[in-house]
Amino acid sequence: MTLTCEDRATITELIAMHGHLCDSGELDRLDEVFTTDVSYDVTDFGQEILRGVQACAEAGRALGELNPVGHHVTNTVLSQQADGGVHARSKGIGVYADGTTGSVIYEDIVVRVDQGWRISHRKVLARRVPLGG
Repeated sequence: MTLTCEDRATITELIAMHGHLCDSGELDRLDEVFTTDVSYDVTDFGQEILRGVQACAEAGRALGELNPVGHHVTNTVLSQQADGGVHARSKGIGVYADGTTGSVIYEDIVVRVDQGWRISHRKVLARRVPLGG
């Protein structure tokens, strides 16, 4: 199956929706972005891999005031995989309440489920040094 322009637009919006839901505190709606059994890898930040959409919501609540006030995603590149899934690579910019920022790379596996496209795996990689370190 070929990835259509409509699929590409839908997946790009799906990736963007994560930031909107987090920034507005609508963590109970993360199932609109992730599969229920999502694997959310934040080991690059010294954390454990989060397993399941509920664990992602709980981690966001636990982080509380340390969450960014703005999650911004850009430079999304999609490539179709042989199994019908999609690999998505995006740049993320987090803006914190004190005005500082951080940069990450999102490595996503996006799959089509009954509800539509959802992220089944996300790895978040911190950008700490220029030129790939």
